[in-house]
Amino acid sequence: MNRLLFVLMMHAVSLLFIFSGQTAFSQQAKCTRPNIIFIMADDHALQAISAYGSKLVRTPNIDRIAREGAVMKNGFVTNSVCSPSRAVILTGKYSHLNGLRDNGTYFNGAQQTLPKIMRANGYQTAIVGKWHLWSEPSGFDYWNILPAQGHYYNPPFIKMGKDTVYKGYVTDVITDLSLQWIDANRSKPFFLMLHHKAPHRNFMPPLKYLHKFDDAAFPLPASFYDDYKDRPALQRQQITVAHDLDIRYDSKIPCDTCAVTAINNWAPAEYQREIERLTPQERRQWDSVYQAEYAQFKKIHDPASLVKFQFRRYMEDYLRCILSVDDNVGRVLDYLDKTGLAENTIVIYTSDQGFYMGEHGLYDKRFMYEESFRTPMVIRYPAKIKAGQQVNEFTLNLDIAPTLLEYAGVAVPADMQGESMNRLLQKGQVRNWRKEIYYHYYELSFGLTRHYGIYTGRYKLMHFYDPIHAWELYDLKKDKLEIHNLYNDPKYAKVIQDLKTRLRALQQRYKDDVGEW
Repeated sequence: MNRLLFVLMMHAVSLLFIFSGQTAFSQQAKCTRPNIIFIMADDHALQAISAYGSKLVRTPNIDRIAREGAVMKNGFVTNSVCSPSRAVILTGKYSHLNGLRDNGTYFNGAQQTLPKIMRANGYQTAIVGKWHLWSEPSGFDYWNILPAQGHYYNPPFIKMGKDTVYKGYVTDVITDLSLQWIDANRSKPFFLMLHHKAPHRNFMPPLKYLHKFDDAAFPLPASFYDDYKDRPALQRQQITVAHDLDIRYDSKIPCDTCAVTAINNWAPAEYQREIERLTPQERRQWDSVYQAEYAQFKKIHDPASLVKFQFRRYMEDYLRCILSVDDNVGRVLDYLDKTGLAENTIVIYTSDQGFYMGEHGLYDKRFMYEESFRTPMVIRYPAKIKAGQQVNEFTLNLDIAPTLLEYAGVAVPADMQGESMNRLLQKGQVRNWRKEIYYHYYELSFGLTRHYGIYTGRYKLMHFYDPIHAWELYDLKKDKLEIHNLYNDPKYAKVIQDLKTRLRALQQRYKDDVGEW
């Protein structure tokens, strides 16, 4: 009997060993595939990231990703507006091919997307936060998204098709939900799209930062008083700090008796709807701060002082939102350290596009001028990306899908138009990398003009074609601020001819049929 028991026990141990070995092997195989956390803010200008040299604000956690990985010094977007940029990231294709050209279009979720491919290849997939593509998310095991633009305080979400409301500040809530999902699903490789609302308009900061930057001085950008000479598209836009930021909605001035004017004409009721989301306790703290701003506002009696006041208010609240985003990036990094996931997890931080912080007198994005055309992008992957890299080659949001697929060991579909940044980040191979960028913007809201263009680093040529027809050329070596349109300068005739030839070649390469010029 004892001998039989011994044999049975040894057999059980052998089976346990074999099973455990298989499990260990399986786990080891899984661990060779990186987890991926894709963090995207909405409208985060690289001028507001200290890793890019910003003097306006310190972003130590975003900087940590750059320091421990790579910073893409020349990151750009193909179409500088929220929904189209998100569609480009999901599909790896330009707007004219993925079907979403502007903010008013539904995204066709039936098409091939990055999360669908990841999911089909063994990844658990999720998106938390801002979706802004109107159709229901597809390709995700879990989704919990803000409806439309979402709200900053006590925000409603749509969780797997069901409405719910969370208490707290939206940037914190998105991070809470994201970390909860990772914690429950980290036994398998995961792909998480963590999309913040902040710092999107109307730039409502968290209560803890309401007094941050109270004593800060924000110098006006060198191009703030741009007169828009020889640039008819700029002359008709409606995204200026001076005339188009709303005194209630954007500057948070509780001016209920103000008449509708140039500083108060966008959405008179929106401010009230936003602050009504605050709890009574939150509202008391909020009002104590912005009533003081109202007192300052009432002392202003000349237009020049009002413009400076609006700029200061914009900068304060925008940067306060940035601080909260950076704090929450830090929470994600700390979680990865604590759980031992950091080494084998890719973390990307980016924005859906750039943003104006007073350059050309503007806020918002949309134009192909540098501040909205450029986008921040930092990436960390300790297992494979050497720390402290600065990548100077031209990269695009179009490249994100191919890059992540290649790192995940998944074949990149031939119809994706981007390039994997892997060879830049991991191998330093820059031969045959792009030397120019094609851009195409379609939306007509806010007085904007449809346009496309080519960027070479030295030159930028843009064609505005609807509703007005105009060309602009900038020599960025001589004119970094993009003030002087050289299109009609005969000295640049050969440059223009060459750029137009290259522009047409790019349109053919990317299958963008724009018709006759």
